[in-house]
Amino acid sequence: MNRVGSRVATVAPAAFAAAAAALLFLVPAARGDGTAVNWGSPTPADQTKFRVTLGEEVRFTLTAAADAPGGIVHIAPPGALPSGVYLNASDGAIARAIFSWEPERAGDYTLAFTASLVGTPTTAPTLTYSVHVDIATSELTSDKVARWAPVLRTIAVRAEPRTSARKVATLRTRTTDTGTQEIVLVLSRADAGRARIWYRVRLPILPNNSMGWVRAQDLGHLYKVNTHLYVDTKRFRLTLERNGKAVFTSIVGIGRRIWPTPRGEFYIRSKMTNFDDPFYGPLAFGTNARSETLTDWPGGGFIGVHGTNRPQILPGRVSHGCIRMPNARILELARLMPVGTPLTVS
Repeated sequence: MNRVGSRVATVAPAAFAAAAAALLFLVPAARGDGTAVNWGSPTPADQTKFRVTLGEEVRFTLTAAADAPGGIVHIAPPGALPSGVYLNASDGAIARAIFSWEPERAGDYTLAFTASLVGTPTTAPTLTYSVHVDIATSELTSDKVARWAPVLRTIAVRAEPRTSARKVATLRTRTTDTGTQEIVLVLSRADAGRARIWYRVRLPILPNNSMGWVRAQDLGHLYKVNTHLYVDTKRFRLTLERNGKAVFTSIVGIGRRIWPTPRGEFYIRSKMTNFDDPFYGPLAFGTNARSETLTDWPGGGFIGVHGTNRPQILPGRVSHGCIRMPNARILELARLMPVGTPLTVS
């Protein structure tokens, strides 16, 4: 057995000669010396399209024979095959080649094959196939379990999991509103092959609910949380769930109609204590949600979840967009809710 190029192996035999009469020939060849070479079943039809996910195998069998006795037929690609291909080809009165390939990278590929009568210019029509290899993805965040990671360096966020994709944002290592470590909520993982891992993350940018792809190597360790914070802006009610079950509730104040609290899917981005200004209460959480107008949060633009020195105004539409709670309740929430917790505002 010989290996050539992309691991193409050829063995010389006539082991299939006795079965020649049983073949269903699909495509007649151009005639040279009066003998034609034909593709036979189970050869896939010309222009067949294959679609697989990275990690799956593409596999099919090619068969060809001459329509006159005595000839040896050879099946081969006219050019190079993608890396990692195995083609086990057997020459003979009936030639057979078994193609198998587990792609190493996502993308689009073209395969071509010829069948020729050895020692003559006689060939069957070239068969051309296309293979689309999808990126393998897996979800990392759900209603009950979420994952977050710190940003290790200034990075470009892409619209798709590839470095050539459109840039949608830039992430830095520190938050612009509080100066704390920048983190992102990690939604899913994409394996583009050859250890090229990407993560789809929620972003602290406008428009709200923006997402993008970053390389795994640009993020730190993935941390898991089993909490989820819900804010009901119609009922002025905040609920924390752990493993899908409510463990904490509180009344809240939200943004006035001219400075509404944005709705959507967000996450708890930071935690701060010991404010000098009693306006924010004893403790506050920063989020990645952004106001399109203004907020009372330091740095402007970002939505905070914090206490208040005026508990008598709660519940209601009382803020510039932030979510306010009684001081005693925000302290209790802080004991139950870690940074990285998903936040749903409805």
